[in-house]
Amino acid sequence: MAKGDDIRENLVAFAVSVMDLCDQLPKTAAGIHIADQLLRSATSAAPNYAEARGAESARDFIHKLGIVLKELNESEVWIDMLVRRKMAEEQPILRVQDQCKSLCRIIAASVRTAKKNLGRIADRE
Repeated sequence: MAKGDDIRENLVAFAVSVMDLCDQLPKTAAGIHIADQLLRSATSAAPNYAEARGAESARDFIHKLGIVLKELNESEVWIDMLVRRKMAEEQPILRVQDQCKSLCRIIAASVRTAKKNLGRIADRE
């Protein structure tokens, strides 16, 4: 398994969980709106991570990881709305919420590490 494959797999699993959850949301104006927005943000994290892994430079990698984190943070807000509104069964929502929070922590740590490493490279130059 190549470095980063586990994160990619977790991001894809999160996207699939969100798709399953969105299929269960009510077909009300609020349910449709949140499903649309959540699907967009949650399913874009994995492809953006794939882009980051193919970055052309350390700065490009950090930038693209930042986009992944932004999409996950947005997803977290939409999920919080679902939790507060009780728009689906509690356990699936809480499971997706836990996945999202965990991924946010992982990606945020990766951004911090990449920035720290970039600083070390700059110090040597």
